[in-house]
Amino acid sequence: MAKAGRRPGQTETREQILAAARGLFAEHGFDATTIRAIAAEAEVNPALIHHYFGSKDRVFVAALALPVNPVDVIGEAITGSREMIGERLVRFFLSVWGNPEARQPFLAMLRSVTSNEQAARMMREFINHTVIRPIAAELGIRELTMSAVGAQLIGIAMLRYVVRLEPLASASDEEVVATVAPVVQRYLD
Repeated sequence: MAKAGRRPGQTETREQILAAARGLFAEHGFDATTIRAIAAEAEVNPALIHHYFGSKDRVFVAALALPVNPVDVIGEAITGSREMIGERLVRFFLSVWGNPEARQPFLAMLRSVTSNEQAARMMREFINHTVIRPIAAELGIRELTMSAVGAQLIGIAMLRYVVRLEPLASASDEEVVATVAPVVQRYLD
């Protein structure tokens, strides 16, 4: 186990932790990767991981280089009137994808999953652990149902932002919400 305390001299500890986490999450998946394993791989004390990131969920999101942590914001989308959850989820999804800076890591991930099994595994783990399972549990619905919602939204992202299929690519967010939210809501009802 690594010594406690700060390393002498200049360090890139945070980056070393993230590099170790990326490798372990890609190789073993979220559930099988532990804070201790990340610490051992990065040759740091596990307390440093908690210092920099707070939790395994946060290390995972940071390792993916995402602009938002769904754990922090997804609750807002599913809180409130059950009849409006579909609309709130679609609006949230479009707000993230509509921001060019926030969209970049998601685009990179989407493009990577089609040709790289490690990237696909990380995406599966990310979606299952941070989106599908928590929302399904919170709403009392089957994970399969929430997976179908995810498929709908990822399909929108692929066609709107990667393939740039018209008229979807140039439609306003309001048009997309009006078209897609009722479908998402139907899954959730």
